[in-house]
Amino acid sequence: MDDDLLTTAEAARLAGVGTTSVKRWADLKLLPCVKTAGGHRRYRRRELERFLRGHGDAGAAEERRDHWLDLMMSGEAFDLQAAMLSGRSRLGAWYRLIEELGAAVAALGDAWRRGEITILAEHVASERLSRALARCGESIPLAPDAPLALLATAQGDDHTLGLSFVELCLREAGWQCVWSGRCTPIDEIVSAVRRGRVRMLAVSASELSSNATALGQDAETLGEACREAGAHLILGGRGAWPDKPLWGVRVRALAELHELASRWR
Repeated sequence: MDDDLLTTAEAARLAGVGTTSVKRWADLKLLPCVKTAGGHRRYRRRELERFLRGHGDAGAAEERRDHWLDLMMSGEAFDLQAAMLSGRSRLGAWYRLIEELGAAVAALGDAWRRGEITILAEHVASERLSRALARCGESIPLAPDAPLALLATAQGDDHTLGLSFVELCLREAGWQCVWSGRCTPIDEIVSAVRRGRVRMLAVSASELSSNATALGQDAETLGEACREAGAHLILGGRGAWPDKPLWGVRVRALAELHELASRWR
């Protein structure tokens, strides 16, 4: 075989990425490849080097996303936790690592929508990630007088992975977190806030929560309770929350949540 032609594994090793990334570059026509008589891909070294000079940063981001996706799909929760602790050390803050994890979660959802994985596989991977996030959060020490944050999902929304991200971010900022559970009636959340121990209420709505009118009414009800109790209100996730609630803050990025939580602490 011509020494100038590389297998997918050889190209991946030279690029410092996984084979999945190399195949994707070829599928997107970013990296030219040729096919052998047996249908195997081969890559010319000079074309790979040219691609890497122009796309090195994008390739590294893709590799990190694929790395997390592989761990979510086929690793153990403890392996994922160990990788997350290492990633946090590399990036210096949990909210920065969660941005990487978020890209992998989005890719997981895209794979399910394209029919590449089953809904069961998607649920198993998400649950594995949730367990690893919880263990990482539990490893963060808190002060005895840490302020209390109540975490909840929007009415009718049972997607809690976003709240797992929120919990890890808040614990790093020094907050104790208590989950209200899935689909807790809004009047019970209001009662908990009015009892006075809650310093922050964080409510997550996934993109499936698209009823802006209903979410606006919930935001008003929860905002009134938080205003009366002197508690902060965070409305997060991709749901159709009002951009400017009467009370509280619409948060779209964990970096923003980290800044607010640190200031309110």
